[in-house]
Amino acid sequence: MAPLLEIKDLHVEYKTGRATAKALNGINLTIERGEALGLVGETGAGKTTIALSALKLLPREVGNITGGSILFDGKSVLDMNHKSLEEMRGNKISMIFQNPLSSLNPLFTVGEQISMVIRKHEKLSKKEAAKRAQELLELVGIAKYRLDDFPHQFSGGMRQRVGIAAALACNPELLIADEPTTALDVTIQAQILELMKELQRKRSSSLLMITHNLGIIAELCQKVAVIYAGTIIEYGTVEEVFTNPRHWYTKGLLGAIPNLSGPRNRLAFIPGNVANACLLPDGCKFHPRCNSCTDRCRKEVPPLQEYGSGHLVACFEREEAN
Repeated sequence: MAPLLEIKDLHVEYKTGRATAKALNGINLTIERGEALGLVGETGAGKTTIALSALKLLPREVGNITGGSILFDGKSVLDMNHKSLEEMRGNKISMIFQNPLSSLNPLFTVGEQISMVIRKHEKLSKKEAAKRAQELLELVGIAKYRLDDFPHQFSGGMRQRVGIAAALACNPELLIADEPTTALDVTIQAQILELMKELQRKRSSSLLMITHNLGIIAELCQKVAVIYAGTIIEYGTVEEVFTNPRHWYTKGLLGAIPNLSGPRNRLAFIPGNVANACLLPDGCKFHPRCNSCTDRCRKEVPPLQEYGSGHLVACFEREEAN
């Protein structure tokens, strides 16, 4: 059976004024049915661009897919007409956005907004849709009497719960969560993550979790893809990648996490700055920040190769070590 979502050699550019930013540079990703995949990397690495590309929601006249393909359930997303895209969005694929306030309309109650999603894809009366919206709010821990409240009457954590309820309205096959806990305090983050874990277990839907927080990946996902400068540089099961990281960038990310139970050593850090998408270096995009780079790294782009049991790494040092 074909994967639920399959992205092949995807290239995306953003054109702003005289500059062209190469946001994605040959992305290959697959998400199986019922699988939770974590996509992790620094700000500007291309994580959100992958999500928007999967929904064909890149900003018009600025974002352009210049190569590759995106298949959802075996069908090409890039070849879909407007009607097919409307049927897919919110129904087959739903997205939880980073800022819940910006994704909710301040002029409508939360009940009306969730009902709109339901009636868009299902033939239900207003009364039936309102009842379903009420059930969804209760599912995410919001009392039913708040159905007629407006977004500004909710806290940040509660608005994110509303966003999750709207995303789950039509039982999507794939749920994309784009940094869903970034603007929330630690206690609310834990509640949202526990809610998402519970909902995924109950509904057996696939999940693409986009974050820079490795702890969230460990909590929710079975597999993880590490992205840098629009390129996947390491991929595998969460257990394998986190316990045996092979790329120096992944090692740097994991080394920057405090160890609460071990000795109090100085945290590791990755030298240099994040790669500029408008001025990407030749060869391996990470080589200006890597202490182990060679002349080959500066000239050639390392391919993503397997090093045992589905663990893929794009690094010449690993290739030579094997």
